[in-house]
Amino acid sequence: MHRIDLESELSRWPTTGRFLAGRLRHAMTEEERDIIEDSIHEVATIEKPTRILEHGAVYHRSTMLIEGFVVRTIDGPENRHAVSFHVPGDFVDLHCFALKRLDHNIDTIGPAKVGYVSHQRLRKIMEERPQLARLLWYSTLLDAAMHREWVMKLEQLTTARRIAHIFAEIWHRLQMVGLAQENGFDTPLTQSELGEMCGATTIHVNRALRELREEGIAEFVRGRVEFSDRKRLEAFGLFEPDYLYGEGTNYLREGYSQERALSA
Repeated sequence: MHRIDLESELSRWPTTGRFLAGRLRHAMTEEERDIIEDSIHEVATIEKPTRILEHGAVYHRSTMLIEGFVVRTIDGPENRHAVSFHVPGDFVDLHCFALKRLDHNIDTIGPAKVGYVSHQRLRKIMEERPQLARLLWYSTLLDAAMHREWVMKLEQLTTARRIAHIFAEIWHRLQMVGLAQENGFDTPLTQSELGEMCGATTIHVNRALRELREEGIAEFVRGRVEFSDRKRLEAFGLFEPDYLYGEGTNYLREGYSQERALSA
């Protein structure tokens, strides 16, 4: 796998240095990285859980997550349902560029920093930078791959195993962008939000977390997830990282770079 120096990336591109890190960032030219960085026309700091995009509203900009966590949610008759989450470096709503209105919401779950890119700017990139446009498209396809995995695991797994799968995915995605530790990660997630992610009540989530703790698989307490054996966590949650396109059989290796060389 290609490795990039994230410290250097963030020094030069402080708001977008994590975009596609651990995936295809190595395939971006420096000029393309400059274009993405310069596309951020506004940065906003959000101090508390906030709905930053709402189902049905019209938007003329898209959002990159710079710091913090956000979840993609759908409001049911009684409860909110979280259908995916995002980590720093994710373009959380490029869908808005094509759709204008979303069929879901985007909510922060703690302090966050986001950057905004106008759709006019994205249109210019699409017209003038087809290779960069392809990378933006690729980033939205990752969302679809992760959503499919969640749908399958929600059907297959018990609550404890669903939570283990979520923890394993979060760790891998944070590791890609340089924000995971070997034995865990920090997160503003609550038991209630875990329940929204895995379709379970808070009572069932509490029992599931107790099972994970008593079995020595993982512990979730005061904004931190810790585990002593990541492979055991992944096995319990039936987690395979291929769908994240950061490693395994789906990692693109040299394919993208070779194709862009042929099209140059």
